[in-house]
Amino acid sequence: MRRLRIEFDGAVQGVGFRPHVYRLATDGGLSGWVLNDARGVALEVEGEAPAVAAFRGRLFADLPPRAVVESVRQEEVAPTGETGFAIRGSREGGEKSVAVLPDVATCGVCLSEVRDPGNRRHGYPFTNCTNCGPRFTIVRALPYDRPNTTMAGFALCDACRREYDDPRDRRFHAQPNACGACGPRLALWDGNGAALAGGAPALELSCEALAAGATLAVKGLGGFHLMCDARDEAVVARLRERKRREEKPFALMVRDVHAAQGLCEVSREAEHLLESPERPIVLLPKRPGALVADGVAPKNPTLGVMLPATPLHHLLLDRLPIPLVATSGNLKDEPICTDETEALSRLGGVADLFLVHDRPIERHVDDSVVRIVAGVPRVLRRARGYAPLPVSLSGHAPPLLAVGAHLKSTVALAAGTRVVLSQHLGDLETPEALAAFERVIADFRTLWEAAPIAVVHDLHPDYLSTKWAKESGLPTIGVQHHHAHLAACLAENGARAPALGVTWDGTGWGGDGTVWGGEFLLGDAVGFERVAHLRPFRLPGGEAAVREPRRSAAGLLWEMGKEGGRERLFEGESGKTGRSFSEAERAVIVSMLASNVNSPVTTSAGRLFDAVASLLGVAQRSTFEGQAAMRLEWTADPAETTAWPLPVVDGTDAGGKPRAVVDWAPLVEALLLDLELGVPVPLLAARFHNALAGAIVEVAGRVGCPRVALTGGCFQNRLLTERAAEGLRAAGFEVLLHRRVPPNDGGIALGQVAVAAARLTHRHREGPGR
Repeated sequence: MRRLRIEFDGAVQGVGFRPHVYRLATDGGLSGWVLNDARGVALEVEGEAPAVAAFRGRLFADLPPRAVVESVRQEEVAPTGETGFAIRGSREGGEKSVAVLPDVATCGVCLSEVRDPGNRRHGYPFTNCTNCGPRFTIVRALPYDRPNTTMAGFALCDACRREYDDPRDRRFHAQPNACGACGPRLALWDGNGAALAGGAPALELSCEALAAGATLAVKGLGGFHLMCDARDEAVVARLRERKRREEKPFALMVRDVHAAQGLCEVSREAEHLLESPERPIVLLPKRPGALVADGVAPKNPTLGVMLPATPLHHLLLDRLPIPLVATSGNLKDEPICTDETEALSRLGGVADLFLVHDRPIERHVDDSVVRIVAGVPRVLRRARGYAPLPVSLSGHAPPLLAVGAHLKSTVALAAGTRVVLSQHLGDLETPEALAAFERVIADFRTLWEAAPIAVVHDLHPDYLSTKWAKESGLPTIGVQHHHAHLAACLAENGARAPALGVTWDGTGWGGDGTVWGGEFLLGDAVGFERVAHLRPFRLPGGEAAVREPRRSAAGLLWEMGKEGGRERLFEGESGKTGRSFSEAERAVIVSMLASNVNSPVTTSAGRLFDAVASLLGVAQRSTFEGQAAMRLEWTADPAETTAWPLPVVDGTDAGGKPRAVVDWAPLVEALLLDLELGVPVPLLAARFHNALAGAIVEVAGRVGCPRVALTGGCFQNRLLTERAAEGLRAAGFEVLLHRRVPPNDGGIALGQVAVAAARLTHRHREGPGR
């Protein structure tokens, strides 16, 4: 006789792991038990040695489809002689390190039941099983059991109880299990909160209202969507005005892949992504003549498309099979609404009607956004479907809390070899956003009962996240912004060896009195050397330049000097930029640049993108972050292979140490000449991208590190990323790219943890003098 004990750590609760073990054990005639604990799932099986060995082989070969196993511990223990196999109640106590599963889109079996008139769950908008449904948005405490979720207030009916208690049923211990007799209920409210209908009639009236041009606030998994007819230009324009969202694209929800194919070009990879259990918003090329209002994504050749993730949304699209705008239920720079009463208050001036339900949402979670780059899905906004699955570190981290940056905020909690990265929180621009940031920190610390030894933050002193860290009462560790980008890319790829980090974004506190953003950092999580950067230039108006690409262009031309671009600042070849300024604005810009007043020095690649977009007449002002750079990418002709000159020249840092400088002045000269010659703008935009990719390869060749990491917000740009990666690989370099963690500031918290952990362990290993 043999008795084997196995412990699984990871996202193994709420995925049918225990009934899976039960079925394997009972089919094999084994005795023992299985239970949930604070770390994951633990089990013991006993029987004849061949049967135990066969059980172990089947268990590891056929894990539940949604399980994510991070580590396994196995040991032989003394047989006890017990008979029968039991699923025991959860074991309390111990360090809580179990991974919480993200919310999972409705599985095909549940959807078939919802659509089957003969099934008792026909038309029920909260149908789920252990393979699908809410997880992260309903859990209140660990372990993941029904009393620890927002379903605790819904008593199971007899039929649902039988499913819940039957180890051979796919709804065994499916914590959100419910039906129309015992579960959450749907209601349609008017703008004053008065109930107009419930159940199926609420759905019918909602669809009638959408078809008539109304805007509907729909309570989903992690918060509210604002939904309306995406084909109606006037309806979309009205939503933009009410939501105070000038030009930033709206996401679309369509019934199925066939509907998505009618609007966009859908590759095989994109089709799989659209139908995946994560159900993200996927950025896809828009088909000419697609039946969707131009106002959904103004002057944008791509659409963000997703399929329904819940039975509720499936039922809406089944009844009204048209493309619907499905944008976050919030106002500009505010977090998404999660409570129906809150929604009435905050969205009362936006939505006409409110489709709500009575299942509480424990925490807000937006839709994730993914783009296929180099044939692989790359997460740009990590939220529903992905968060809070942990990222493994290659080393060990003490308990740490990282609070990220300022834009695209996320927070991270680390201990041991795992980092739990929060859902996307948005930009910390409003009191509501800061309050949501603080709630998530408190939520994470409570959920995992964490006691961090330090708070890790960005070096920028004015970031609200930095100020929060300084006022937290805990020891703090500051991490340079671009070093965090590099460390995040290394951590996600499991790389411990140093890399050349091409860290390009819009803004990052450099620590030397300048704004970094076009950096080449050689190093790892322990430390880095700034081996190269873009040639610096000034930003007249500082932060105003982020909203006005023409200011970045003025800074470039001024930096080129009298013989370069300064004389052409408002005339001639640079006229597209110059004509965008009034006479009074010109005088102010020149005065700021001439006196170096409110004109910080930057090496930002993001601002270089803005400047070129302005000079080419692609964009003079931006209504949302990255808009000018996005338009420049869309404008570029992908068939163009020539590039403007962008030489890498020798330079020195403030201490006289050699450092390469990527000099954009010859590029600007070539740009102005091509404009004078009348070269089409799509060719010019492509030459700019090709020049940047070529400069990356040249710097990598100079530095000689065999590994190159492409990270930072600029590498959300598909054309730049693919051209740079192709060139690097052709030159023999290993290229590290982001996949599960955003390259933008949404990944900063992960990098902060990696840097702080490396510093602490390195200091302990090497001594305080290192």
